[in-house]
Amino acid sequence: MQEQLSLRAYELTDTDFIHGLVNNPDIMAYWFEEPHHSKAKLEEKFLKEKDNPHLRSFILTKAEEQLGLVQLIDIDYRHRKAEFAIMIDPKQQGNGYAPIATRLAMDYAFTVLNLHKLYLYVDEENEKAIHVYEKCGYQTIATLQEEFFVKGSYHNVVVMNMFQRDYFRLIKSEQI
Repeated sequence: MQEQLSLRAYELTDTDFIHGLVNNPDIMAYWFEEPHHSKAKLEEKFLKEKDNPHLRSFILTKAEEQLGLVQLIDIDYRHRKAEFAIMIDPKQQGNGYAPIATRLAMDYAFTVLNLHKLYLYVDEENEKAIHVYEKCGYQTIATLQEEFFVKGSYHNVVVMNMFQRDYFRLIKSEQI
């Protein structure tokens, strides 16, 4: 399946697809954001950030079909680290795309950008996502108590990370 999926640069023409994702309340609850994004604001944000060296935004695709958004955020070239984020279209969830997309992003981060570490934040209640990240080699390093207010209550956030050396070790042993 991995040969069928790829990451390509997020283009302005992807705005309609992204607009649907970021206005989905179920998705945005896991991103700890309000689902309130106009298409005009998304286009404006794209134009402002398209040349930002500290951000990489990709569209996960299967052939020409858009499946999700994958990002490396706050890329820090001095300390060689970035935050990883992923959003799979709800219509595409359950097909095993998230682990492959995660692996593709890790490969890009560690082999192209030569980053030392990727980290992420995930809602403690999002057990499926935590399972995917663990399967891909991420380790839990902390739980932040009552960190974000989501749908009327505070949620704990799990902080996870992956080091370049561990990624290469996993690749070599073909465990992910």
